Amino acid sequence: MIDFVTRRTTMVDTQIRPSDVTKFPIIDAMLSVPREEFVPNSRREAAYIGENLEIGGGRVMLEPRTLAKMLDALDVQRNELVLDLGCGLGYSSAVVARLAEAVVAVESDEGLAAEAQTILSREGADNVILHQGPLAAGAAQHGPYDAILVQGAVGQVPEGLVAQLKDEGRIACLFMENALGVVRIGYKHGEAISWRFAFNASAPVLEGFEKEVVFNL
Repeated sequence: MIDFVTRRTTMVDTQIRPSDVTKFPIIDAMLSVPREEFVPNSRREAAYIGENLEIGGGRVMLEPRTLAKMLDALDVQRNELVLDLGCGLGYSSAVVARLAEAVVAVESDEGLAAEAQTILSREGADNVILHQGPLAAGAAQHGPYDAILVQGAVGQVPEGLVAQLKDEGRIACLFMENALGVVRIGYKHGEAISWRFAFNASAPVLEGFEKEVVFNL
């Protein structure tokens, strides 16, 4: 019998705290949400490894350190509405749900979305709204949002997503630049986003977020 509670504590003590994530709400959320419930059954034993975890279809669940540091940099508040793009089986949304007033979780894969809805309901994440549709389209009907979190890498951010962010809102994105990934936090002022470096990480680029290739003739 695997002791997942101990593994969860070990994850926080060896992956989260040493990464300079010290905000109590984030620590408490990651100690409380059972990560093993939000992974494919065949990957339960690997739920707490310190690397991205494949969940099928070329998609991953971000490693605990990356998610925690993104949340730390976003500084989500209890009265805020958060858009969680690419929620997979719902783990990130369940964590964010403990920090925010409400979360809109977007998943493009019908199978993942249906399973995420079941798991989130079972785990009591009642302040999460699940929206099935293209990740790059977001969920404008539920916005605008105080913060947006992207669960995977991007080459560029679609303008339609920026429009769903409140003025003075924040967005966390992992930009893949060749082999190097850089997480930046974007701050919206008017129609513009100003980006600030947060930390380095890596993940596959999500469908719909690929960088456009421009050919010079």
